Amino acid sequence: MILSLAVIFLVGLSAAAIFEKIGLPRIIGMLGVGIVVSPYVLDLLDSKILGISSELRQIALIIILIKAGLSLNLSDLKKVGRSAVMMSFVPACCEIVGYILFAPLLLGVNRIESAVMGAVLSAVSPAVVVPRMVKLIEEKCGTQKSIPQMILAGASCDDIFVIVLFSTFVTMAQGGSAKVTDFLNIPISIVLGVLLGAAVGLLIYFLFEKSYQNKLKIRNSTKVIILLGTSFLLMSVENLVKPYVAMSGLLAVVAMACVVKLKANKSVCARLSEKFGKLWIAAEIMLFVLVGAAVDVRYTLTAGGMAVLMIFIALAFRSVGVVLCMVGTELNTKERFFCVIAYLPKATVQAAIGSVPLSLGLPCGKIVLSVAVLAILITAPLGALGIDRSYSFLLSTDIGTENNRRQKSKADAV
Repeated sequence: MILSLAVIFLVGLSAAAIFEKIGLPRIIGMLGVGIVVSPYVLDLLDSKILGISSELRQIALIIILIKAGLSLNLSDLKKVGRSAVMMSFVPACCEIVGYILFAPLLLGVNRIESAVMGAVLSAVSPAVVVPRMVKLIEEKCGTQKSIPQMILAGASCDDIFVIVLFSTFVTMAQGGSAKVTDFLNIPISIVLGVLLGAAVGLLIYFLFEKSYQNKLKIRNSTKVIILLGTSFLLMSVENLVKPYVAMSGLLAVVAMACVVKLKANKSVCARLSEKFGKLWIAAEIMLFVLVGAAVDVRYTLTAGGMAVLMIFIALAFRSVGVVLCMVGTELNTKERFFCVIAYLPKATVQAAIGSVPLSLGLPCGKIVLSVAVLAILITAPLGALGIDRSYSFLLSTDIGTENNRRQKSKADAV
């Protein structure tokens, strides 16, 4: 396992640096390394680390979500509340409709199997989107109209909606029937996650304040450990209560970090955010190399051109959904186009659930996995590259912040 970790970090970091040097997103290099060292190609990773791959990926995702919560400004999010809510389900619904309409024609599956495929493929990747939106928030790019905050919030809820739909459609494909209560789990999961996270965030704030008042100084590094440990606990609560009630652990983590930022000292939050940014350097490599390692490239050979065509048709439907979410907002054409680009990448959810229909013995299992693999290989680099290359000219930067940045650059040069 130690050797596997060395391969993940050293080779993953090297590939990321090489791709960054030639002007391509780091994620492409890390995903590529994961695919090459996976059990389906060179098989260089220990089976033990592959056995805990999903947990390691979840830890990495938790780190960037805490940083996202510490970067979010709730007052800015209120400005785009309606659009953020719509972004959490409208684009996914439009994409699923695209699969239901066209997959039977192009891929030879029935309507229910098309719905299963659509549910697997319609989730946006928070692992790709969230760190980039955090970067934009820190650079004050597009924040005047709360664009990165809206995309970040929508992407965080999008996965919950899609996974609930996936479970429902799989039950129907197995010969069962969908229940109204299954769909009620979506708002319940979101509300309970936010409430629990907010309550825990208040407790953590009071802990930090009480220690300060009693002159029991808690180092920022210790605060990072407290936030991480609490986040792991929130994710565990989600699994514990799953048989009884739906609750989103990831949203609870974001809500906890948001409340800490809202209540705690600004300088403390800035330092905590900086520390989580440093943790993300290692977590990012772990996340994307292991996502690549979960991709079974053997299935790309069986997918064919029709699968690629289906993916792009579905993305067109998804783009229409994003545009619908922007109706009535102050966003101009360039900013709306950026939102469409930001909602293209897929990786995390597809790697996690793409093989489930096959493992359950569904007739559509192999083709669903094939399309999921292709979608990761096409949209993750496409979305990452699109966001990285377009935000500077599609979004406006806060003038004061830009001037400060230029002055700092001049001072550093001197």
